[in-house]
Amino acid sequence: MLSTAPMADAMETRILIHAPLGQDGPLAAKVLAMAHIDSHVCATLADLAAQLELGAGAVLTVEEALGPGGFKLLQDWVARQPDWSDLPIVLLTHRGADSQTVRHAVAGLGNLNLIERPVRTLTLITALHSTLRARNKQYQVREAARRKDEFLASLGHELRNPLAPIRTSVSLLTHLYPDAAPVARIRDMVERQVRLLTRLVDDLLDVARITSGKIKLQRQLVTLASVMNHVSELCAQAASAKRIHVAWQLPASEIMLNADYARVVQIFANILSNAIKFTPQGGNVVVRAVVDRNNLTVSLRDSGIGLETEAIPRIFRMFEQSNTVVGQFSSGLGIGLSLSRQFAEMHGGTVDAYSEGAGKGSEFIINLPVVNDSGAREPVPLASPAAADGRKMKVLVVDDNTDAADSLAALLEIDGFDVRAVYDGAAAVALSAESQPDMIIMDLGMPGMDGYETARAIRQRPGAERILMLALTGWGQSDARRRTVEAGFDHHLVKPVELEQIIRLAGARQNREQVQAAR
Repeated sequence: MLSTAPMADAMETRILIHAPLGQDGPLAAKVLAMAHIDSHVCATLADLAAQLELGAGAVLTVEEALGPGGFKLLQDWVARQPDWSDLPIVLLTHRGADSQTVRHAVAGLGNLNLIERPVRTLTLITALHSTLRARNKQYQVREAARRKDEFLASLGHELRNPLAPIRTSVSLLTHLYPDAAPVARIRDMVERQVRLLTRLVDDLLDVARITSGKIKLQRQLVTLASVMNHVSELCAQAASAKRIHVAWQLPASEIMLNADYARVVQIFANILSNAIKFTPQGGNVVVRAVVDRNNLTVSLRDSGIGLETEAIPRIFRMFEQSNTVVGQFSSGLGIGLSLSRQFAEMHGGTVDAYSEGAGKGSEFIINLPVVNDSGAREPVPLASPAAADGRKMKVLVVDDNTDAADSLAALLEIDGFDVRAVYDGAAAVALSAESQPDMIIMDLGMPGMDGYETARAIRQRPGAERILMLALTGWGQSDARRRTVEAGFDHHLVKPVELEQIIRLAGARQNREQVQAAR
């Protein structure tokens, strides 16, 4: 449910008055109070800085207060305010020719309104009422953005829930009918569509995370080859459908990146997918990578429809849609290129586009920093369905979506695990006490006793610390991940999840227990 929090609190609708000389500040506050305008007199720059942090509808100041310190404070604040904000500043100036101070203020303080003194009281009151109305519009924009982010997060959660049993059921088909060609064709088609829908959902959630500043990079050492292999797999079907040849020209030596693997894959996959989309049937795309010292440069050049010069800056804007050759809008959400550029910049890199014009193809240049030390790591082995004592690993699946719970349980059973499924938190607590599972895979958003409460209740039982607890949910935000850790989960997995990921996590726990037992 979306929050109904007020758009602006009292602090955000007041006028901050900074007139440090004489009685101008207190007198202005009295005048505003008579007009029922809330205000606060800031006698010092330190007080002004502190009050701006708490919120302001506008700043009312005078020309003589804009010495080097006052001007720099306001200029810095204007420069670092959030995108939705355009803080109004009302400056009372001396009569006559504009001074150097006023000219600097006009150039550097953004949303500035000049009023020459002496000023009539009614003129000042009217100007401030108009300023506060405009500021309130900014708060409405902020509220709309907040509601949009909440909606996208909720939408992603709701869309991920049905994706999980669909993907699991497709995996079941592979196990049940490994040699049936008609089943394989249906399975491949469903899997492609699930991957596409999952990617669209992830892109929507990335928009919400970036705009709210909540996205964090999970850096690790990864090879360029592994990234490009993944990108090739993601884009192969689309290229094959249009008979587009993708040529890969990659360095023969191993290139290491200290990067968030998933985000770097997104950078290249979004751009390559875009190139394939706008290249006619039978066209070509060349992906060429070179390393110069500590910089990786990747060029993606296509033989597609090209770009007009004035269109190049627009294609990196969020939700921007480009026209195709026949003038129709392309499919997609219009956010892939924007995400690619923002993810590259988060890694300390860049993304730029070039084209000689319509019908002459396009080239995208991606620059990323590289590292020299390969830092090779041993892969985590897959878990065996047998526990350390030789018995089958006992798994408890908990999800109020019975299709999701039953399909995952069936898939794990085929892989040799001893699996039970329940559909609410209370049943999970009772069964975990009775059967002592080795691993619990649990949804978070269950009605009544949710996953967080259920996990805490299970962890309170003696011996429960040895249970591997996986949160399997549609919520991927950092706040949800923090809450799962606090509730006692070992890992937070976002739906739909690959079975191999679950098995690898079980394998890592199993290996650690075997090492400890041998000591």
